[in-house]
Amino acid sequence: MGIEEAFTTTIKDNEKLIYKIARLYTNNTQDQDDLFQEIVIQIWTAYGKFKHDSKISTWVYRIAMNTAITGLRRRKKYINWIPIDRTVLNHSEIELDEQNDKLEFLWQCIKELNEMDKGIILLYLENKNYNEIAEAIGVSETNVGTRISRIKQKIRSKVIKS
Repeated sequence: MGIEEAFTTTIKDNEKLIYKIARLYTNNTQDQDDLFQEIVIQIWTAYGKFKHDSKISTWVYRIAMNTAITGLRRRKKYINWIPIDRTVLNHSEIELDEQNDKLEFLWQCIKELNEMDKGIILLYLENKNYNEIAEAIGVSETNVGTRISRIKQKIRSKVIKS
């Protein structure tokens, strides 16, 4: 398999993750599409340098997060809250409205987190273990556990207030 085919496979295998990151760190569909493209470009630029000392998905995630955060800093604005449409939440239309409201509220809370915490909780919600999260973020497993605990507490406090 050539490098272009391997790259295409990598993007297809990680497309949902890249899409979620693009949605989480942008204000509108146009910005989302631009960020998605920028992430793919950054992955292509670095593709030949991948050393296979981690999972390819971890490597892709790290590039995607760094690209998203760099883009935010470049625009010099902080996103407080952006409604996430139901396609991103990946749930069926037949769910109860109460469940939908809870999921919408959860995503609202996630959008209000700082950049690093957004990335950590996104990986946690993707069922990544602490070791995988630590590797992707570049911190220790203990630090990941502490941060997840604090993130959960922040979200709990918002639930209590509402």
